[in-house]
Amino acid sequence: MQTTLEKDLLRKILFFLLVLFCVSPFASSPVALALGIAFTIIIGNPYEQKVHKYIHLLLQISIVGLGFGLQLDEALKAGREGITLTIMSITTVMVLGYFLGKFLKIERPLSYLISVGTAICGGSAIAAVTPIIKPTTKQMSLALAIVFTLNSVALFIYPAIGHLLNMTQEQFGLWCAIGIHDTSSVVGAANKYGDIALKVATTVKLSRALWIIPMSLLTMVLFKTKGAKIKIPWFIGYFIIAILLHTYFPIFEGFSHIATTAAKSGLNLTLFFIGSTISIATLKTISWKPLFLAIVLWVIISVGSLLMILK
Repeated sequence: MQTTLEKDLLRKILFFLLVLFCVSPFASSPVALALGIAFTIIIGNPYEQKVHKYIHLLLQISIVGLGFGLQLDEALKAGREGITLTIMSITTVMVLGYFLGKFLKIERPLSYLISVGTAICGGSAIAAVTPIIKPTTKQMSLALAIVFTLNSVALFIYPAIGHLLNMTQEQFGLWCAIGIHDTSSVVGAANKYGDIALKVATTVKLSRALWIIPMSLLTMVLFKTKGAKIKIPWFIGYFIIAILLHTYFPIFEGFSHIATTAAKSGLNLTLFFIGSTISIATLKTISWKPLFLAIVLWVIISVGSLLMILK
C-alpha cells in the first residue's frame, strides 16, 4: 500500500513527464490544455500555487519569441485589418455587458470584470482593472474562473468551426483575435490552424491588448477612483522590438526559427499550466447568472465578428 509521500512523489514525477511532453514536437495546444485539465481533475496538481506565478511570465516570453517570426509589413497589415472590428467589438461588449448585468442583477464589479475580460484580453484585462474597481476576492476569482473556462472551450471549438466553414488562415487568425478572450487561447487556437493564422492572430490580439490602457482610464472615471495605478502591458513593446530586429537585421534571420519554435513550445507549456489550474473545486464556484452573462457576451462577439469577416 502506497504512503502519502509516495503518492505525492508519483504525482510530481508524472507532472514533470507531462511538462516534457508539452515542450516536445509531439504536443499541440489543445492536447496540452486537455492534459492539464485531466491531470488536475483525476490526480490533482501538486504545484497549483506555484504554477499561477509562472503562467503570465511564460506567456509573455513566448509572445515575444513569436515576434521574431514576423515581418513589420505583416504586422502592420494585420493591425490595420483588425482595428475596426476591435473598436466595434469592445464597444458592443461593454455596453451590452452593462445593461445585461443590470437586468440579471449581478453585482456591478463582477459584471464589469466579465465584460472587460470578454471585450479585451481575458485575465490580463481583469487583472488590470481590479486595483481600480476593487472587487471582492470572490468576485475576482469568479470572473477569472469563468473566463479561463470559456477560453478552454474556445481552444477546441474554434479550429473545428474554422475548418467546417473553410475559413482562410487570415480570416481565422482575425476571428480568433476578436472572438477569444485570453491571449493564450487565441495564440493556441491559431497555432493549431496554421502559421499565417498564428501571425495574424498574435498581432491583432496584442494591438487589442493595448486597449487596456484607455479602458483603465475610463474605469477610473466610471468608478470614481483616485490614485489607482494603471497596469501597462510592457511586454508588447518587446514583441514590437522582436519584429523590428527580424525585419531590419539579417543577422537575426537564423535565430528567428529557433525563437519561434521555442515560443510555440512555451505556449503549449503555458496552456498545460492553465489547464492544470482548472479543477472541480474551481468549476463549482461558478454560479449561473455570471456564467450566462459571459456566454451571451461571448456568443455575440464570436458570431458578430464571424459574420463581418465572412461577408
